[in-house]
Amino acid sequence: MRNTRALAVAGAAVAALGLSAPAAVAWDTPSNITALPSVIARGGQLTIMVDGCRGGGTATSNAFSPTRLSPVGGGGKGNEGDRGGAGNGTARGTATINSNARPGPYDITVDCNGRRMTKPHAFTVIGGVRGGIGGGSTTGATPTDMAIGGGLVAAAVVGGGVFWMRRRAERRI
Repeated sequence: MRNTRALAVAGAAVAALGLSAPAAVAWDTPSNITALPSVIARGGQLTIMVDGCRGGGTATSNAFSPTRLSPVGGGGKGNEGDRGGAGNGTARGTATINSNARPGPYDITVDCNGRRMTKPHAFTVIGGVRGGIGGGSTTGATPTDMAIGGGLVAAAVVGGGVFWMRRRAERRI
């Protein structure tokens, strides 16, 4: 019976802690910076959201030019208080990825209310494809393509010859 009571108290404590944890998000954690989509092609638009940035700020990265972050919602507390919602001090901005950005992960640095925070590997830029030519980057077939194609044709000829010879041998029996 004592084990059941101890388990119930421990479960209630864990539940209370779990419910209060989202409200205790601090500015110093890079998880406050969200970049959507997390994987983007060059020239695409990236939405940046930052929690705890009531007055707005600026987001910078090597993949895009400095972007202004504006407060979302009323910016004030309203009747939400400090519990979140429109009054939680979220700022948002849209950045356009440079067309010459190299593929790979990029950091985002946010300046907000005199504070600076960097989220490493916030998003990843992928290389674009040349549309209209099947995604290829060279013209014509490469020597490798020719070798693979020639090997497939040779295998087909040999396989067809073997099949034809076996069928011919079966008719004699």
